[in-house]
Amino acid sequence: MLEAGSPFPDFELLNQDGSTITKANLSGSPAVIYFYPKDDTSGCTAEACEFQVSLPDIPGVRVIGVSPDPVKSHRKFADKYGLTFDLLADTEKQLCEAVGVWVEKSMYGKKYMGVERTTFLVDANGVVTRVYNKVKAQGHAAEVKAALG
Repeated sequence: MLEAGSPFPDFELLNQDGSTITKANLSGSPAVIYFYPKDDTSGCTAEACEFQVSLPDIPGVRVIGVSPDPVKSHRKFADKYGLTFDLLADTEKQLCEAVGVWVEKSMYGKKYMGVERTTFLVDANGVVTRVYNKVKAQGHAAEVKAALG
């Protein structure tokens, strides 16, 4: 798992509009980069909507969601809930693996690979300043907002 003090890895992924977003696009401003399992599920929706509501209160900070879902799924998710921040399609799980959130999970005794809900605060120089592991979706945006405020 990527730790505070480490540089956030380079990446090149498409957002919900099909535009390429890279680490270089983030330089110069702090970012909240959160990883979530799946578009339009209860926890992921709650987390995304809370970040959307908190955005005006976090001036100068860019919020980015990342999941393995494809661009088309992200577009539908963003449209359905009025999400105005970037949702990145990590369909090959390259960024998820690079930061250590693509992990073995277990549900009802069955093991599978999936995204462990995690948030990274990244400074204007691309260095991780804080990591939130095993995030509980509801209330998380308020926790992040307090840390940034």
